Amino acid sequence: MSMFFVFIVLSTISFITGLPGAQAQETDIFQHPNTEQAGIKKSLEQQIGAGRGDINTPDSSLYIISRDPFRSIRRGRNLFQRKFTISQGMGPRNGDGFGDISADASLGAGLADSCAACHGRPRGSAGFGGVVFTRPDSRDAPHLFGLGIIEMLADEISQDLRQTRDQAIAKAKGGRQSVEVSLKSKGISYGTIRVNPDGSVDPSRLEGVDEDLRVRPFFHHGGTISIREFVVGALNGEMGMEAFDPDLAKAAKGGEVVTPSGMVLNGKIDTIEAPPALSESDDLDRDGVANEIPVSLVDHLEFYLLNYFKPAIGRQTRDAEQGQKLFQDIQCTGCHIQNLVIEKDRRVADVETSFDRRRGIFNDLFAVATPLFQEVPGSGTPSVKKPKGQRFVVKNIYADFKRHNLGPKFWERNWDGTLTKELMTEPLWGVGTTAPYGHDGRSIDLWSVIMRHGGEAQNARDRFARLPEVKQGQIIDFLQTLVLFPPDDTASNLNPGDSQSHNFPQYEHGNIALPSLFNDPSDLE
Repeated sequence: MSMFFVFIVLSTISFITGLPGAQAQETDIFQHPNTEQAGIKKSLEQQIGAGRGDINTPDSSLYIISRDPFRSIRRGRNLFQRKFTISQGMGPRNGDGFGDISADASLGAGLADSCAACHGRPRGSAGFGGVVFTRPDSRDAPHLFGLGIIEMLADEISQDLRQTRDQAIAKAKGGRQSVEVSLKSKGISYGTIRVNPDGSVDPSRLEGVDEDLRVRPFFHHGGTISIREFVVGALNGEMGMEAFDPDLAKAAKGGEVVTPSGMVLNGKIDTIEAPPALSESDDLDRDGVANEIPVSLVDHLEFYLLNYFKPAIGRQTRDAEQGQKLFQDIQCTGCHIQNLVIEKDRRVADVETSFDRRRGIFNDLFAVATPLFQEVPGSGTPSVKKPKGQRFVVKNIYADFKRHNLGPKFWERNWDGTLTKELMTEPLWGVGTTAPYGHDGRSIDLWSVIMRHGGEAQNARDRFARLPEVKQGQIIDFLQTLVLFPPDDTASNLNPGDSQSHNFPQYEHGNIALPSLFNDPSDLE
């Protein structure tokens, strides 16, 4: 690989976070012309481009994802932050907020005009910050850092579990006798199944996963398989914007598709959520706007979230280091597993962000970006770029991708009067900067949410409670090192910044000129 190519790659990664000086929510400069030229530099029509097209259709989503993937990520970020308007199809909510909420919880979701309205903290990130009335006691909107990693881990675990089951079925049928097997993946146990000689499966001893052995990592109760379903559903439920997505439509009818982000959706073995619109001409909310979210926008949003940053590791102290050891000693890592491995990484770049007092010139954090793609020889100019698909160790995620019963203090009331008693283990990365805590936001600090644990976590909670106050504090110090970060204010190997510059951080002509993470002011995406 030539040094020139390395320079181009690293410069191109600057597209990952998007516009210089981007805020949590933005309009474009055509809607709101201003002297500072602050805002998204493309109109919505320009972002739609040539539609989905193909890898040979310039300005289409498939062309950009294949040949200029970091521009797609950048466009996805701008779409995530865009404040949509009524004339563009924003609103009304499903049924204008009227209907049977026990049948459709999205009726209580409220009405937002951008994705960042619920996922916008810290500043400029795909973070946290929203509360929705989709359950009687509300739901907190979680941060979306590392979302693609979560999708890939859950998908690989599902494949492993199903492979074990299918092998057991073949063995039971071939040997004409029952077979009992343990279901494990990535060091995580999901209980056992018993397969009868006729191939039927007894799932009564499964743990933390549905009988179809599909890990559904999204939403606190574990309800959705893929980023694409999450995006299309949230656009409709929270923003009143109906997408016709041919990928979801085909998979929901039993077909198999591979999305532009490489996620396999197979309606033959999984229940896939159908898009709200059945064709580009549908106007189900009768607001006079059809095709409110063209498929090219869904493609860019999915690709953006697939490649979104992992959370950072903040300042380490001796107390925090001791707290990490205590966290293991009291067996919190029985559910909050520190590191997991992806066997085939579908991302095109990775960003590692950690405390660095010398180089982290604004917030004491410094990010190192690494490309994860390869060029396809003879594919034209610009060349097609494919993920390397290599093995990747996911560090400090602290999750086990299972549902657990944490006792009555975590049980969730549903609209029909039932209780949801099992919830997905929340990954702890980012937990130091995402108060309040719990799926419902009812725990005000880390100590409170730890003490709230019961059920399957009762023993670990009791071991924490018996610790001296100093050692409890050390565990909390450790958890507070697992942080989110504002991309535009984080120095990096691509833009180290200058702490001596006047009015740091400095804005020039609408572009943050100093420690903005992966900025390229020459790009007008």
